[in-house]
Amino acid sequence: MMRRVASSILRAQARNGVRASNFRFAPSALTTEGFKAPDAIARAFGTSAPVAAMGAQELSSLLEERISGHYSALDMAEIGRVLSVGDGIARVYGLNNIQSGEMVEFASGVKGMALNLENDNVGVVCFGSDTSISEGDIVKRTGTIVDVPVGRGMLGRVVDGLGNAIDGKGALTDVTQRRVEIKAPGIIVRKSVHEPMQTGLKAVDSLVPIGRGQRELIIGDRQTGKTAIAIDTIINQKGVHDSGAENEKLYCVYVAVGQKRSTVAQLVKQLKDKGALDYSIIVAATASDPAPLQFLAPYAATAMGEYFRDNGMHALIIYDDLSKQSVAYRQMSLLLRRPPGREAFPGDVFYLHSRLLERSAKMSDEVGAGSMTALPVVETQGGDVSAYIPTNVISITDGQIFLETELFFKGIRPAINVGLSVSRVGSAAQMKAMKQVSGSLKLELAQYREVAAFAQFGSDLDAATQYLLNRGSRLTEVLKQGQFVPMPIEVQVVVIYAATKGYLDKVDIKNIGAFEEGLLKEVPTSLLDTIRNEKVISDATDAKLKELCSKYTEGFLATQSA
Repeated sequence: MMRRVASSILRAQARNGVRASNFRFAPSALTTEGFKAPDAIARAFGTSAPVAAMGAQELSSLLEERISGHYSALDMAEIGRVLSVGDGIARVYGLNNIQSGEMVEFASGVKGMALNLENDNVGVVCFGSDTSISEGDIVKRTGTIVDVPVGRGMLGRVVDGLGNAIDGKGALTDVTQRRVEIKAPGIIVRKSVHEPMQTGLKAVDSLVPIGRGQRELIIGDRQTGKTAIAIDTIINQKGVHDSGAENEKLYCVYVAVGQKRSTVAQLVKQLKDKGALDYSIIVAATASDPAPLQFLAPYAATAMGEYFRDNGMHALIIYDDLSKQSVAYRQMSLLLRRPPGREAFPGDVFYLHSRLLERSAKMSDEVGAGSMTALPVVETQGGDVSAYIPTNVISITDGQIFLETELFFKGIRPAINVGLSVSRVGSAAQMKAMKQVSGSLKLELAQYREVAAFAQFGSDLDAATQYLLNRGSRLTEVLKQGQFVPMPIEVQVVVIYAATKGYLDKVDIKNIGAFEEGLLKEVPTSLLDTIRNEKVISDATDAKLKELCSKYTEGFLATQSA
């Protein structure tokens, strides 16, 4: 009887896909004469009671209980087949329910992203080498849109475009996953830019001030110091991080697109040497990486920056540079057979950058008052700012810092063209003390450029013109600054105060650097603390600055003439 019970239950389970071999007993162990190897059967049933002593009903119920507790694990996944592959693009048939932007996995382990959803196939861009993918290979849906790790655990790390650590420091910890493509914040949750984001560069903080939540474009030809401005801005945040004021701290994300690996390694070393890597994240999609990773890296980095923005903190993101991202996107689009437009870029290349840069914003107090500031970098060819990508990004951003090759080779560094550079919203965020001392700076430099063009044609100049030339040349000299030496805002205020109030007018141009260095040694720490804390030059502070500058200038000129 027991044999019949066991056999019938096993047959029923077999029909449901469960094999008898999955169990540790066989029906042949049950005979009409009794049980063979009763101890083994008892162990199979998980009981220590003698099987021979059990009644038929008790054994039957025990057997049913053991078999019903077994579940067969079924792993279901929608799969497709590779129709063709080449140039980093795979055409896949059979993924009928796939979403746009969904991650897929090839049989070789290479990941990809679905971009073209067509009637009979799906165009997938590969995030790795396509040499390991063959026609007919199985492609599996992952069911998730492309996401990356975000969180404080990313600080101090170097990752690739998918958020995988590439710095050899082990796995990432204290992170969560976040989609790379997220809709930009709406109008209601935003707030006007009103907090300053100090770069540490006199020429920027005085003439083209940047606020937290602003998008300020850095544009210029190759080798004009675009990356240097961005790196100095990151290094300048060390003072705020060391002071410990949490609501003032600025966490930095630097994304390198299409750069040499040696350049990225050198940059990481510079940040580490200056102690700036601890509050920074480096996302690297280098020149040797596939085009899809170069396209994706800025979006991945933005998701990492948004973690800080949405948690009431402040972030700075530097895209270096968007020209190379555009080229990578053009390559992908042409290989996906999308119709080309101006300069062979696809029609949605404007949307490519607008949806990226619109994610940088200053959030309202109701949603945490966080912010994300963007410094996109765009490279021009021969100073042509009217090309397709530069004009697109200029129209999206809130101002631009224009760097010129001619100024760079004249020794004016940072090589900022003050006439073409502008900050559309930053003046509202500028520190009042800086606004007080730099109010006449831009006008005097503009007048200097105007008369300097005519001065080279004639030698007889009236006194007013000569005054403008003298003042302008000294102001230009004061705004020069070395790389990796960002200056605290209160120190900048003192230097520009001395320049705009005429204390440099009698100093020889070649001695201006020495004058500035000596003046800063004479400034008492208490005066700098007052400017930093009050953020305004009061009458008392003005009197102290006037006395300090007058006394130092008198002594400096006496020393020079001796």
